[in-house]
Amino acid sequence: MKKQLFAFSLIACAVSVTIPTQAFAVTLYAAGSLRGALSEVANSFTQEFDIPVTTEFASSGSLKNRLLAGEKADVFASADLGNALALYQNNISGEVKKFATNPIYAIATPEVSLTKENLLDKFLNPDIKLGIAQPVSDPLGDYGIEVFRKAEQIRPGSFTQLNAKAVILSGTLPPDRNSPGGSIVYYLQDINKADIYLVYYTSALSAQQISPSLEIVELPDSLKVKADYGLTVLKDASPEGSKLANYILSQTGQKILAKYGFSSPRSVPEPQGVGGILLAFCIACVLQRLITKRQKFKVSDRNLNS
Repeated sequence: MKKQLFAFSLIACAVSVTIPTQAFAVTLYAAGSLRGALSEVANSFTQEFDIPVTTEFASSGSLKNRLLAGEKADVFASADLGNALALYQNNISGEVKKFATNPIYAIATPEVSLTKENLLDKFLNPDIKLGIAQPVSDPLGDYGIEVFRKAEQIRPGSFTQLNAKAVILSGTLPPDRNSPGGSIVYYLQDINKADIYLVYYTSALSAQQISPSLEIVELPDSLKVKADYGLTVLKDASPEGSKLANYILSQTGQKILAKYGFSSPRSVPEPQGVGGILLAFCIACVLQRLITKRQKFKVSDRNLNS
């Protein structure tokens, strides 16, 4: 009987060793402007850890509302901090971390002849159609309104004029234009709904790859607006949700984001292992000893001179 129990124990140990730990799939909800970058990050994550990632891309405001209404996801990557913070404030997610930045640029059809110097004049020109995204539901629209408010500081009355003439660009896109760059080409050239469009820098780069004739123009300093992207893990996330979030924040994830034109925020710390922390502690101790020795030497030197 003892031999049978021993044999059974050996088999159980062998089974526990050979059966791999179950890896849970991860669901990522992310802003539409992150479609290209985070799709590649997700693929890289899956290849490295053998953990599948399901992605859902839409406007940050609409995704936030869906999560507040009860939809399930593990990680939320927003094109602003506000929508991510709304989940945290409603006790649906953990802390919000800034993981990328993205400046707002203007992109225009070549006929506009847009430059950094004539940009505000072109914006205010009643014959030129100026497009922005839908405010509130899409942070890109809110950033557009912020540009209008800055214009008001330069030329009083500009906000009212720009807000009145702005063309809200939203709605269902054709399948072949359902991407950040594709949507810009669709609105500016396919259906000519706008002549200028206030967009994320990364999206403008994508659009120019599709249609090289489009002109990308940086906003002058007085009108500059920068988007800060927020990342949060949902409270009921799978065990792998935090792993994906950390991967986005890692050097690998940040390098992929940079490839698409995103900038890494200074608030993202470089990961430190235990060895790095111990090394930093040892260096601090050595420096403290050196400072103490110097202070003692100065005191004894003064005594000799007195």
